[in-house]
Amino acid sequence: MSNAVYPSLANKTVVITGGGSGIGEVMVEGFARQKSRVFFLDVAEAESKALVAKLGANVQFLKCDLTNLDSLRANFATIEKQAGPVSVLVNNAANDDRHKLEDVTPEYWEQRIAVNLRHQFFATQCVVPGMKKAGGGSIVNLGSVSWHSAIPDLSVYETSKAGIEGLTRALARELGEANIRVNCVVPGAIRTARQMKLWHTPEEEAKILAQQCLKARVDPVHVTAMVLFLASDDAAMCTAHNYWVDAGYR
Repeated sequence: MSNAVYPSLANKTVVITGGGSGIGEVMVEGFARQKSRVFFLDVAEAESKALVAKLGANVQFLKCDLTNLDSLRANFATIEKQAGPVSVLVNNAANDDRHKLEDVTPEYWEQRIAVNLRHQFFATQCVVPGMKKAGGGSIVNLGSVSWHSAIPDLSVYETSKAGIEGLTRALARELGEANIRVNCVVPGAIRTARQMKLWHTPEEEAKILAQQCLKARVDPVHVTAMVLFLASDDAAMCTAHNYWVDAGYR
């Protein structure tokens, strides 16, 4: 797959949540190729440090539990102090562990909402003042095909991901006058190491391909391509919408 180059992303300060593995890791690599100044937040130290060692000086890892809002705010303050206003925020971090309806406790509900939805709002809140001062910016939220397809054993996760689409619309309206664009990328069944290890058995993979219009697996690089476009000035008039990267999955 060839890689587009977006000159408008060069030297821009980019923050990606959950950038240490999976789709996030490939997005970190993608923005690094664009010569952006990339910061990513994650709790997985070993994987994240290995990624920094691989990519070099323009990529920095900050350990952060995104459910801890004090830590979240402190890390964004550190980034802005070091690199100036954030130009691009990619709200990527999530956890799609399966759960049965009858097993969900109030504590589990609150923790899953915090992991999958709440931090997207508060990370946005952190970057908006700087974006306004800079004259604009781009925020890309990661949704999921799961709730559109009603995949079983994901009720709390799917509630969070449905909420992200509503959040995207609301924030795009609220921030548009400040030239801040807010969009949602909706990945389909993505072939990450985690998915292949835990759930994408050969039988499940066959089912995925049968449900897609295009008969090839969707990889993190395909999601990254859409995120890079939406982050760039080439997408200057794109806001408030969902952009699907799912090979026509239904």
